[in-house]
Amino acid sequence: MRTWVDKDTCIACGACGACAPDVYDYDEDGIAFVILDDNAGTAIIPEEFHDDVQDAMEGCPTDSIKVVED
Repeated sequence: MRTWVDKDTCIACGACGACAPDVYDYDEDGIAFVILDDNAGTAIIPEEFHDDVQDAMEGCPTDSIKVVED
């Protein structure tokens, strides 16, 4: 699983960080990004965080959380 945030549609609501704080953080403007690869979408997410990432994706009001199953 890989994930990234579409920073153009993120509204800085904080839902992803609440669901998956080990995966998502926020820049100085409050826009989310993936900690593991600076939002490149290249890092393989550890299996222990898969449920949290799925919850973040489902809870994002703007569908900005992108997930690819590898």
